[in-house]
Order: sequence, then structure tokens, then C-alpha cells
Amino acid sequence: MALLLFITMGKLKIGWKTATALVVSNMIGTGVFTSLGYQIADLKNTYSILLLWLIGGFLALIGAFIYSELASKFKESGGDYIYLSRTYHPVLGYLSSWVSLFVGFSAPISLAALAMIKYLNVYGLDLGKEFAIGIILVVAIFQSYSLNLSSKFQNVFTVLKVVFILLLIGLGLYFVPSIEPNAIVLDSSWQNEIILPAFATSLVYVTFAYTGWNSASYIVGEIEKPKVNLPKALFIGVIFVTISYILLNFVFLKHASSASLSLQEDVANIAFVNVLGPNGVKWVSLFIALQLIATISGYLWIGSRLTQATAKENKLWSFMAPANKNGIPLRAIWVHTAISIGLIFTGDFEVIFTYTSFVLQILATLAISTAFFIKQDQLKIIKSKFFYVLPAIFLAFSLYICYFVLMQKTKESLFGLGIIVLGLILFVFDKRIRLEKPDK
Repeated sequence: MALLLFITMGKLKIGWKTATALVVSNMIGTGVFTSLGYQIADLKNTYSILLLWLIGGFLALIGAFIYSELASKFKESGGDYIYLSRTYHPVLGYLSSWVSLFVGFSAPISLAALAMIKYLNVYGLDLGKEFAIGIILVVAIFQSYSLNLSSKFQNVFTVLKVVFILLLIGLGLYFVPSIEPNAIVLDSSWQNEIILPAFATSLVYVTFAYTGWNSASYIVGEIEKPKVNLPKALFIGVIFVTISYILLNFVFLKHASSASLSLQEDVANIAFVNVLGPNGVKWVSLFIALQLIATISGYLWIGSRLTQATAKENKLWSFMAPANKNGIPLRAIWVHTAISIGLIFTGDFEVIFTYTSFVLQILATLAISTAFFIKQDQLKIIKSKFFYVLPAIFLAFSLYICYFVLMQKTKESLFGLGIIVLGLILFVFDKRIRLEKPDK
């Protein structure tokens, strides 16, 4: 889930190819390289696990259809903030910005930094949270220095990300498994596993990995012929990522045992040490670490810009609105940096992963629900009542996921809900400040 804001700079309008690159690079990040270990702890059947990733892609594709219609209706950049504010109440738009600041962008930075620790341990390094903090600080300093240099950095590492994943899939499919037995289980046990609560809680990790399918909707105003190019970018991007995710997880299962993967975050290391050997896997670890730097950089980049835009409309956030002479929102960058570092101390990887995924699922549920308020004569893609079946399916899955996560991961879920409640409190204060000190 790294982002490609740089591709929109210096160009008034972008085409569907650039928008597709934005979607793909935004989606692929920490989740696909870490989720399997938590899934296989409870789900052993390969059909069950691959079904998780297929459902995740299906929901993302449904979301892409819906967001295309929402973007066509509202014709404004801003994504969830616009849809929720215009459809329901400004408080929900405010909460979407708050969740984006605290969880949507800052938490993935923390997760990527923590995942780097796991993947670099193959070099025999005893890295702790201090390393994760250091990486975040280095990227923040880098982004504070030069916009042009940062854009080139992001460009190179995003291309590297996609090429690297395709290479992993190719190698994994080509080589014959060297361990026996591996984690591939193709019997009828999947029929029992898909009704387990663990199947639902595993889905929340998958939906986190797919987060970013809506990224192009944030900049619909910068897309050339958005009614045509936005849906095309969303659909092609989501389908490409879905196929990549399914194949990548199949490769991990093919080249590792279930016991070795269970509850581990560095699943690519575990699988590819059996393909490339202890020396060859170091290259895999290095490239994963490098693409995670791109994830940190991307989230910090676009997150700070969205926060800056929100800050211009909310008094309590206004201190983050200014940019320096080079157009860099330094204050917003360093607020995201501080929050990301703070989140590292709220728990280990799985804890942060769980409450982040839970909160983002709630936000996605609210945003998708606005589709029911699109009138049939406003629809551009599916011009029939069948369209309303799509948000119904999405909401049914989403509520199913949220319920079981709340039941199975209560502590983490309550922490996530606490973040939302804190956002509500801030909204009340912000509203009072606006009333006491109206704009002149």
C-alpha cells in the first residue's frame, strides 16, 4: 500500500495508465507480506486461504464500481471526506480525515517499519523498535528536504515494487518445492473452515492488504475524462493486484510448511529460503525492505498532503496548513511522523495490524453506504437497480468481519473504537473554536 502522489505533480491531468499505477502502488505494501502467518495459524486448507484473498479482491472490485459512481456524482477530489460530509453530516467527513491522519496513513507507516525489522533479521541483525523509529525519521527528513528528489526516489522504488513482486511469483511458480510436506492442503476441510470465526477475523487482515483501491478517487479532479478513466484505472488496478495476491500467497504456501509460517510476519523469508537458500533469501529480504521504505515514503507523502488540505478547513488542525517556500507541508509531515512513532509503542505488530484494519473497515463501511443515496438516473456504469445490490453485498461482508473481529479481538477493537471517539471529541472542540473565532 504505497502511494504515488508524485505522478500527479507538474501535470494538470493524468490518464488511465497513470491512475492505474496509482491504484496498484497504493495497494501493494505491508499486508501481503505479513498476513498469511496470522491466517494459517487457524486455517490450514489452501482453498480457505486463497478464498480469503479472492473475497478481498471481490470486495475491492465492488468498491471500485461504487466509488466510480460516487466520484461521478460528486465530481470533487477528496474521496471519503466528500462522500460522507455531503451525504450524511460534516462530523463523518471530519472523522474520515481524523482516521486518515491517525490510522489510515500513520499506522501503515508504523507497520511497514516494524515489518522491516522482521525481514532484515535474516542478516543476523538484532533490530528493535529503535530501528523502526530511525527509518521513519530518516524518510521524514528526506521528504522535508527536496520535493524533486523525493519524487525521483518514490518513482524508482515504486517500479521496483511491482517488478519485484512479479519476479517472486515467477520464481515461486517455476521451482519445485524442496520441503515435504509443504503448506498446500487441498481436501474438503475448507467447507468447515469458512464458517469459523477465524475466517472472518482473517478477512480483516486481507481487506487491509487491499486498502488503497479507492486511491484514485482522492484525485478525481486531476484525472482526464474521469467518467471513463477512473473506472478503468480502478478495475484494472484491482484485478491485477488480486491475481498477484492470490499467486503470491500460493507461492508462500508451496515453499513452506504450515508450522513454519504460523504466527510469523516474515512469510516471504520463510518460503524463499527454501527456494534460494540462506544467501539467496537475503536478496529477497533486502528488496522487501526497500519496497517497504517506498510504502513509508508514499504514506507519509500523500497523508501529509491530505492532512494539510483538511487543516485549511478546520481551526484545530490549522497549524498543519502552512507549507514552506518549496511547497512542502513540513508541519503535517512531522505530525504524521510523530503519530507513527507513537503508535509503535501501542503494541506489537499484530495488535497495531488488528486495530488499524478494524477502524479502516468501519470507515469503508460508512463510505460505501453513501452509494444508497445515488439516484438511479445519476448512475453512469450500472444503470439499473442491480447497482444497489453491490453496496448491500459489501456492507454484509463488512459487518460480518467487524462483528467477529470485535468478538475475537475485543481489546484491539476497543482501542480502535477509542480512536474514533477521540475524533468525535476533537470535532466538538473544533466546532466550538469555529463559533468563537469565526473566519474574518
